[in-house]
Amino acid sequence: MSEPSYAQKQYLLQKKHEKQFVSLARILVFLCFIGLWEVTARLGVIDSFIFSSPSQIAVTFWNMCMDQSLFTHIGITLTETLLSFFFVVILGIGTAVLLWACPRLSRITEPYLVVLNSLPKSALAPLLIVWLGANERTIVVAGMSVAIFGSVINLYTGFQEVDPEKLKLIDTLGGGKKDELLKIVLPSSIPLILSIMKVNIGLCLVGVIIGEFIGARQGLGYLIIYGSQTFKLTWVLMSIVILCIIATVLYGILNLIEKKYLKRI
Repeated sequence: MSEPSYAQKQYLLQKKHEKQFVSLARILVFLCFIGLWEVTARLGVIDSFIFSSPSQIAVTFWNMCMDQSLFTHIGITLTETLLSFFFVVILGIGTAVLLWACPRLSRITEPYLVVLNSLPKSALAPLLIVWLGANERTIVVAGMSVAIFGSVINLYTGFQEVDPEKLKLIDTLGGGKKDELLKIVLPSSIPLILSIMKVNIGLCLVGVIIGEFIGARQGLGYLIIYGSQTFKLTWVLMSIVILCIIATVLYGILNLIEKKYLKRI
C-alpha cells in the first residue's frame, strides 16, 4: 500500500482534533453543570431539599452501596430489562419473518400493529398488573409492550425493502421462501436489526420502570416512586442518574457490536 499523501494526513489529523475537541467539550459541559448545581444548592439559590445536590447524591449512593441494598435494586431492574429485551428481539424477528412469509396475514394485522404501537404503554401497565399480578413476569411484559410492536413494524418494513433482483435470482435458481429468507433477507437486514436493537434496549428499560412504578417492591422504579412519596428526593435523583448510566452502557455495548459488524462487511 502506498503512503497517505500530505493532504490525507492533514485531513485525518483535523478529524482527530475535531473528535478530541468534541469529547473535551462534552466533559466540560458536564463538569460545569455538576459544579453549578452543587454551588447553587450550597448557597441556597435552589432548595437542596427539592433539587438535592451532587454531593448528597454521592453520599446516598455510598451509604446504600455499603448496606448493599442498592445492588439488589439495580440487579432486579437490569435483569428485567435484559429479559424484556431478549424476548423483544426473538419475538420481533420471529413475527416480522412470519408477516414477510405470509403477505395476506401482514395486510390483516397491519392496522392492529399500528394502533397498538401508537397506544400509550403507561395505560397498559395497570391492566397488566390486574391480569398477571404484581410480580417480575408482569414487569417484563410491561417492558416488552413498549418496544415489541414498533420493532415488528420496522423489521417487517425493512424485510420488504430487500433488493428484489436478488430475490428474483434465488427464484430463478429454483430456491424457495426459505432460501430467500436465510440467504438474502436476514443477512442483508442485520444492520437494520442491530440499529433497531439499540433503540429497543432503551424502550425496554422505560417499560420496566413503568411496570416497577405500579407493581414492584424492588428495583430502581420502586425507589423512584417510593422516594417521591416519602419526600426522599435524593433517592429519586440518584435512581435517575443510575438509570442514565445503565441506558448509556447498554446502548454503548450494542453500538460497539454494530460498529464491529459493519467493519467486517
